[in-house]
Order: sequence, then C-alpha cells, then structure tokens
Amino acid sequence: MRLTIILLRTFLYLMLAVSAASLHGGFAAAQEQPQAEAPAPLADSGLDQAVKDIEKAKAKLTSLQESVKQSADNDDALVGLSTQVDELGRHILATSVKLRPRFDQIKHRLTELGDPPKEGQPPEAQIVTDERNALTAERAQINAVTGDAESLSVAVNQLMNEVAETRRRLFAETLLRRTEVSISVFDDAANAFVAEVGEFREALSSWLSFVWKFKRFPMFAAIFMSLATGLVMLSGGYRMFGRYLTRDDGIENPSYISRLSIAFWSTLIRTFALAAVLVTSYIFLNSFNVLRPDIAPVIGALFAAIGLIYFVGRFSNAVFAPGEPQWRLVRLSNRGAQSIGACLLAMAIVNALDYLFGSISEAMGSPLVLTVVRSFIAALIIGLILIAASFGRPMLARDGDPDAPGRHWPRGMAIILRLLGIGLIVTALTGYVGLARFVATQLIITGAIVVTTYIGLLSGKAISKQESFGDTFIGRFLRNRFDMGPVAIDQVGLAVGLAIYAVALLTGIPLILLLWGFHIQDLQLIAYRLFTEVRLGGINISLLGIFTGILLFAGGYFLTRWVQRWLDTNVMARSHVDLGVRNSVKTGIGYLGVAVAAIFGVSAAGIDLSNLALVASALSVGIGFGLQNIVSNFVSGLILLVERPFKVGDHVVSGTAEGIVTRISVRATEIETFRKQSIIVPNSELINAAVGNWTHRNKVGRSEIPVSVSYDADPQKVMDILLELVNEAPFVLRNPEPHVEFLRFGVYSLDFELRFMLADMGEGMKVRNDLRVAILKRFKEEGIEIPLPQSDVIFRRDDVVAPAPEPSAITVDEQPDDDTDDGAVRHLRGKTADGNRKL
Repeated sequence: MRLTIILLRTFLYLMLAVSAASLHGGFAAAQEQPQAEAPAPLADSGLDQAVKDIEKAKAKLTSLQESVKQSADNDDALVGLSTQVDELGRHILATSVKLRPRFDQIKHRLTELGDPPKEGQPPEAQIVTDERNALTAERAQINAVTGDAESLSVAVNQLMNEVAETRRRLFAETLLRRTEVSISVFDDAANAFVAEVGEFREALSSWLSFVWKFKRFPMFAAIFMSLATGLVMLSGGYRMFGRYLTRDDGIENPSYISRLSIAFWSTLIRTFALAAVLVTSYIFLNSFNVLRPDIAPVIGALFAAIGLIYFVGRFSNAVFAPGEPQWRLVRLSNRGAQSIGACLLAMAIVNALDYLFGSISEAMGSPLVLTVVRSFIAALIIGLILIAASFGRPMLARDGDPDAPGRHWPRGMAIILRLLGIGLIVTALTGYVGLARFVATQLIITGAIVVTTYIGLLSGKAISKQESFGDTFIGRFLRNRFDMGPVAIDQVGLAVGLAIYAVALLTGIPLILLLWGFHIQDLQLIAYRLFTEVRLGGINISLLGIFTGILLFAGGYFLTRWVQRWLDTNVMARSHVDLGVRNSVKTGIGYLGVAVAAIFGVSAAGIDLSNLALVASALSVGIGFGLQNIVSNFVSGLILLVERPFKVGDHVVSGTAEGIVTRISVRATEIETFRKQSIIVPNSELINAAVGNWTHRNKVGRSEIPVSVSYDADPQKVMDILLELVNEAPFVLRNPEPHVEFLRFGVYSLDFELRFMLADMGEGMKVRNDLRVAILKRFKEEGIEIPLPQSDVIFRRDDVVAPAPEPSAITVDEQPDDDTDDGAVRHLRGKTADGNRKL
C-alpha cells in the first residue's frame, strides 16, 4: 500500500514538472515570436457605408437648397421640402449614431493596449504596435466622418430655419398685401362676375349631361356608399351616446353635466357624421372618375361650405338652445339666444359662400379683381353684423325670466364687438382686403372650434367630478351590469373624463392649426417630433418612449405578481414549504421583479441611468441625515427576509408588542396581538433589540401549571394525580414525558408545578385551561384542599385601663401568597393579655 502511494506521488510530481516546463517554454516562445499570438481582428465598423451615406447626404442637401431657392414663392412646395429636409436630418443623425459603438470599442481597445513605450523602455511586440496604429487611424476616420455629419446637421438646421422664415414671410406678405379699392375696380369685378357665371353655367351643364349619360351608375353608387358610411357613424354614435344627442323635453331642470354632455356630443357626433358623408362622397366620386378636373375643386368647396354651415348651426343650437331655455348653457334670453344664433349662422353663410365663389373663380380662371371685391364685400358684411350684434340686448333679465326683454351686453363685450366690426370695415376700406378676410374667417370658425373644445373640456371636468359619473346613463349601466361599487364607478368616471379631455384637445387643436396656415405635413412633423423627440435644454424626452416605458413597467409588474402567485400555489404549496418561507420568497421576488421592471421602464423611456447616479450622489448627504431611519428600516427588512429570525405566523415577544407576525415588509413588520390589535414595528427595532420567538424553529414548547395544596395532603398522591391528568390531555407530547416538580414548602401550602411539552404552542392556553378544570374537579373528589392565604393579627393591651392604642400599636402579621387572588378570605388571629382569641 505504501509503495502504491509513493508511486502515485512520484507520478504527480512528474506531471507537475512537465506542466511547468511546457508553460515556461510557451512563455519563452511567446517572447521570442510575438506575432504568433496576434489578437483576433475586431468587428467591421461599417465605416465605408457611413462615408457613402454622408456623401449622399451632401448631394441631397445641395439639391434641397436649390429647390428651396426656386420655390421661394410657393408655400405648398415649401411644405414638402420642409418634410424632406427633416428626413435628411434624421438620416444624418442615424448615420452618426451607428458609428458610436465602434468608436467606443476602439477607445476601449486602445486603453487596454496602453501608450507606446517611451525612450529607454523595452520595445513592445510589433503586432501590438501595428494594431495600435490601425486603431488610431480608424478612430481618426470615424472622427472625420462624425465631424462631417455634425457639419451637415448644422447646415440642415439652417435650411429648416430658412424654409420656416420663407413661409412666414409669404404668409405675412399675403395678409398685408394692399389692393386699391375704387369704382373702376368694382366695374371690372362686375364684368368679370357676369363672364364667370356664363362660363360656370356652361361647364356645369356639360358636366351634368356627361355624368347622366355615361357616369350615372358610378355617381349613384358613390352617393349610396357615402350615405351608408355616414349612417353607420351616426347610428353608432346614437347607440353609444344616444342619451347625449337628444334633449328630453320632460326634464324641467336638467343638471349642468347633462346640458354640457348633450351640447358637446350632439355637435361633435352629428358634425362628424355629416363630414364622413361629404368626405367619402368626394373620395368615391373622384375615385369613380365622376368629377372632372375643373368641377372637382368646386364640388370640394361646396361640401366644405355645407360642412361649415352645418357645424356653426349645430354649435349655436347646442349652446344657445333657442327654443329650450332649460337646456341653455349661457344666461341669455330667448330673443337674445335667437339673435346671437342667427348672427353666427349669417356670418358662417357669408364665409362659406365667399369660399365657394372663390373656388369657382379659381376653377374658371377669373381675374384677381373678382376675388378682391368678393372678399371686400364679405368683410364688410361680417363687420356690420358684429356692430349690429353689439347693440343687442341678449343678456337674461334680472328676474331670470327667459321670455322677458333682456339686458344689454356687458360694457367690455359690447366694445370688443364694435371694435372688431369697425376694424374689419376700416381694414377692408384701406385696401388690406386679404387681412380683413382672414380675420373675419378666423372669428367665425376658430371661435366656434375654441368654444366647442372648451365645452368638451367642461364636459370632461363635470363627468370626472367625484360622485357625478354614477348619475349618468353609462354609470348606471355599469353599476347594474357589472355590479360595480361607488368607488369603482368614480374611478371609471375619472377615466372617461380624461378620455373626453383627449378627444376635445386632439380634435380642436389640429383644426385650429390648420385654419391658421398650417399644413397636414406640418402637423405630421409636429406630432412626430412630439412623440419621438422633445428637447428640454440638454435632455431629449420621447413621449412614445415614456409611454413604452410605462407599458413595460406595467407588464413587468403584472408578470411579477403572476410569478409570485404561481410559485406560491403551484410550487411551494405542493412542496409543503413553511408559511414563513413562502412569504419571504414571495416578498423577495416581488421587490426584485418591481426593481427590474422599473429599470427596464426607465431605460425604455430614454432616461440615462448614469444621470440617476448623479442624483443618488447628491441625495446621499440627505440620506445620511434626514433619511437614515428609513434606510435603516429598509436594510433591516432585507436582513429579516434573508436571515429569517422570525417569519409570518411566529409567536414573538418584543419590547413593544407580543403576538403573531402577520406581515414582513422592507420597512416594518406587522404583529397582531391576541386582542386582534395590529402593531406596526419598524424593522430596525426588531434587528437592534432582543426579540423572543416562541416558534423560531418549530412550534414545540414547554408549558407549566403551578398547583398549591394544604399541608394535610399527601405529596406523592398529588403528583400522581397531576401526571394522570396530564397524560390524558390532547396535544401533550409523551416524549419528553410530563413531570411534576415539588418546588417548595410554602408559608401556608405545599407548592408544585406541572410541566409538560406541547406540539403546538398555539394550543397552550386551551390545554392549560382544560387541565386546571380537571385538576380542581379531581382534588374535590379526592378531598385535597387548596389552601387560602392567612394573616395573624396580634393585639397587646395592659391590665390598667388605658386609652385606646394608636393604630401603630396594632401589629398585623400577614402572610399572603403572591399567587392568591385579591378576593381570597383571610383568617385573623388576635392575641390579648387574657390569651389568644380568633377573630
């Protein structure tokens, strides 16, 4: 055996020697031939493709600059060029971003290689030098390409600003262009109007005859499909919001939320239904080749005019409710509501006709003088309507009767209306017809949209008000259908109110921007930048990224809760894992999952986590002073969950509470006393103080019952009776065996203590209670007396009659027992000069 051990040791030594020699030889070979250990080539950086993309971007930028110069007087062309310039800027930025990983890789590799050896130092391997030189050259190329990309980005931004400035200049020149207003201008306009009417009559008649002969079926099909689309939208709106589309004449005093809802939804849904009919009709007619190039813009203008007039009419009817004062949103008299509604509708008709006639003039190729005179007349009519409306008496009478004559406008409102009317007239008379016409149009359309949006916001506010949504039709339906409580209904009302806010704003703001000169492409560009890149100083915020981060966090949170439930019910419950272990695992997984979900959500939102490190370092001082207790409790909670000195369900005793642990979190532990009182104990107190745990490793524990008997009892018989009774009790363990201790000779009793082990300390109170009853009953049967406390009182008195002794002269020799009750009977023994006397 010893020989075998010696041979094994020799073999191991030989193997070690051979290994050392091979390592030494390999190291020497590496020193002599360094090119044999050349590092693997790094990944392709895509630098060549980046150079090509930058060259293409330069050519594209030059082309766009020339196009902007050529289209300096065409706003529509500038809108398209603006979109192309923005796309070019994003492409250049993406090209620069693609080079960053390779740049960081080169930087990290150069740091690993270190600086080249200085004079006097040993030379390095040639492969290291070659790699350093190659990486340095590539880094210089990347810096050059990145510099070109930055220069191009600056040029792109300058071109974007140039396009925006050119469009602003065109807008200002169009509005502030002055036209001569004279009798000759009106004569020329009248002649042009007569010629235009004749040309348009011929074009319209020829088109109608052509459609009737050759496009009859496509025309009816297009009209039918458009009407079907509008009916579907209208019927869907009635099914979803039917209660808010019609007024109930039987309601004498409707709530403000009902009036707001009906005004908003009736205007919005019916206008959208008509808009769907008009838009789809135009699309279908144009798709079926029913419209000719000279008639198509006229039909489009006609549909737009119909939509505008209908919208203003629905709006005025919804807000002013001329024939139903109980549904009116503003305090106006009946006559005032009718007059204001008529003024608004008249101005809408003037604007719509002016726009329609302008489209006809453009289609027929009429001279500019006709457009100028038509806009001049429209501005004058609208100015006169505003002045006439300022002298009305639309305000509700002081007694509140809507049929009574109303009061005048408030002074400020009347002055504003007159100034607007006079301003329009003066602006038109001085030759600024375009400005007057633009202001007149915006007064009607923009005002109606703003007020409608405001009504929508008021509706959302009223619905989201606490305990308001439950009184609505939808709220009652949800309560009856899904048996939802008041709190759930109120939360749904808050969500509905926010949705109404979104609908009102997302509908009103784009329409206002379109009316004020923006194009669809502008709105698309604004929306793209809003959702992808919002710059606040040096921070870029992406609303889309924030929304994605919120979704990721919510998904991670719900996934964590599902994993907790699955592990608890399918893994740990089947494995009969202890309840405390299950609670610790669930809590740990919960905090870990929420932390990971928060990290993913913050990263997806585009927030750099390195910035949070700066915030954390700045808060470290505050944590050290103001938040040290919170941090202490948090760390203590983690220690409790990991070390598990006690767990959920344990019976613990601390300096502040005693009871059953019901919950352990990272900040505090909840202990429920036996009186069902919940005590929240900070974790740091449980870590730093002594805590007794009756069920730390198991629920086995010892219980005691003290028993006292009189001196006349037989001690052995007492012990036998106690052992007999305890062996018959349930939940008492037989190993270790119960036993009885003869503790002491008491002052008036023999004191014993019955000790036994319980399998579950939670049953201790019931077991002790049953044993005490059994002991008392058995002692009565056996004639064993349980003594009561006794006290001796000794009275001393002389033979000579003397005054009554002072209370201090009476001595009481009491021999109480601490275990006796307060209501126990005491025996008093008095001793006088004549002898002893029992009292």
